Amino acid sequence: MKSVNFESGLDNERKVMVTIFWTNRKAARTEGCAPFRIKRIETESETYTPTGNKLLKINDDIMKDMVQTLDAGKSIPMEFNIGEENINVSLSADSFSVSVEKSPEIEEEIIEKLEMELTKKFPNLCDSFKPRVTHQG
Repeated sequence: MKSVNFESGLDNERKVMVTIFWTNRKAARTEGCAPFRIKRIETESETYTPTGNKLLKINDDIMKDMVQTLDAGKSIPMEFNIGEENINVSLSADSFSVSVEKSPEIEEEIIEKLEMELTKKFPNLCDSFKPRVTHQG
């Protein structure tokens, strides 16, 4: 497991999106174009998992719950899957931890990138990513 503590002027919703984006982007380097799946998001008040064959998408209610959890000083454990890689992360308002099962070098790559991105006023975030992990509508 690798971790980073950070000071960031970003709002908590942006922190959520930046950390998920770079977790996905760096894991895709070893897993290629396999689908990125959100397996679990655990907030202070709820645990979100996919229902049946559907993918878990972050809707407005889930994002609001995540932001409230971070605002309350709590952390949010999340589980993702891409290809053969399972990724566990924990995000708080000022820290991020990641552990992977298959390719430990991904952990270092994610942490290095987030150390740079989370301190920027406008972190890099691909416009096509948000619609893939959020529920639009």
